[in-house]
Amino acid sequence: MAARQKKAASRRTPARRAKRSGTARTRGTLAPGVGKRGLAAAETALTLESPEAAALVAEVRTTGGVPLGAYREPLNGHPLLLATVPLSALQPTPFQRDLSPTHTQRLARRIAEAGAFLDPLIVVRGAPGRLWTPNGRHRLAAAKLLGLRQVTVLICPDPALAYRILALNTEKAHNLRDRSLEVIRMARSLASEQTRGSEQSWAEQFESPELLTLGLLYESSGRFAGGAYSAFLRKVDRFSDRPLAQSLRTRQDYAARLLSIDTEVKRIVTGLQARGFRSAYLRNYVVARINPVRWLKPGKADSAPMMPMGQALTRMAAAARAFKLESVSHRDLAWIAVGAGTEE
Repeated sequence: MAARQKKAASRRTPARRAKRSGTARTRGTLAPGVGKRGLAAAETALTLESPEAAALVAEVRTTGGVPLGAYREPLNGHPLLLATVPLSALQPTPFQRDLSPTHTQRLARRIAEAGAFLDPLIVVRGAPGRLWTPNGRHRLAAAKLLGLRQVTVLICPDPALAYRILALNTEKAHNLRDRSLEVIRMARSLASEQTRGSEQSWAEQFESPELLTLGLLYESSGRFAGGAYSAFLRKVDRFSDRPLAQSLRTRQDYAARLLSIDTEVKRIVTGLQARGFRSAYLRNYVVARINPVRWLKPGKADSAPMMPMGQALTRMAAAARAFKLESVSHRDLAWIAVGAGTEE
C-alpha cells in the first residue's frame, strides 16, 4: 500500500502538488529565455552611407522621400531604414483585407486629435518605383484623408516580409472587458492629474459612457457579465458635464448598485436552473426582463437618455426583487437562444 501511495504522489501534477503544499502558483508567468540571442547594442548601429543601406537610401530619394536613419534590427541583423516618403509612392499589397471607410474616417479623426502621425508604416519593395505596405492600408488611407504630403515608414529590403507579416498580427482583440478597463484606467489617471474639463470633454478618448461604468464593475468583479448589461447602459448612460473626479464618484455609486442588482440576477438564474432551465443565456434573459427601458428604441449616443440613470437602476432593482420564477415558461428558451446575445 505504501508503494501505491508513493506512485500516486509521483503522478500528481505540479499545480496539484503546489496546491497541496500551500504554495501559490502565479497564473500566466512567463520565464525569460535562458540563452541570449541577437545583436549587442553597438552592433545595431548603421549609417546612411553604409553599403547595406545604400540601395534603400537611393530608392527613397528616387521617390522624393528623405532617409532619416538606418539600423540593423536586433534579432537577425537585417538592415532597416526609417524614412519619410510621399503618399504617391506607397500602395497597399494587393492581398490585404478590404478597406473599411468607417474605420478609416475614425482613424483619421484620432490621428488629427493626437496631432501627430506616430506609427510608421512597415514597407517593402513592391512594383518598380513603388513601395508596398503589407499591414498599413487604413493608416495610409487615413493619411490621404488628412491630406498629408509625407508619412514615416520603416523599410525592409526583404519583399518576402509582405507575405509573412500577417503571422505577426497576434495581438489579442479587445473585448468589452479589456476596452472598459482601459477606459476607466485612463479616466482615473486624468482625474488624478486634476485635469481640467468635464467628463464630456474627454468623450472622444473614452469612446462611450457605459465603458466607464463597466470598467468600474470589472474592477470590482473581474468576472462581471458586462455583455448582459451593455444594452441597458447604452440607453441610460451618458457623459457628465461635471468635473471628471466628481463624475467618477457618481459612477462608483452606480456601479455598486449594479453589482447589487447582479446579485439578485444570480439568485434568479439559480432558481430557474433549479426549475430545469438550461441555457448559456439565462442571465441575459433575466437582465432583459428586468430592464426598464428594454422596449424603448435607443437614440444617438449624444441624445438624452431614455431614463435618468438613477431612476433606471431603482426600477431595475425593484423588478429583480419582484421577479417571479413561475412566470418563465420553457417556450421562453427559444427567445433566449435568439434574442439574448452577448458582447464578451
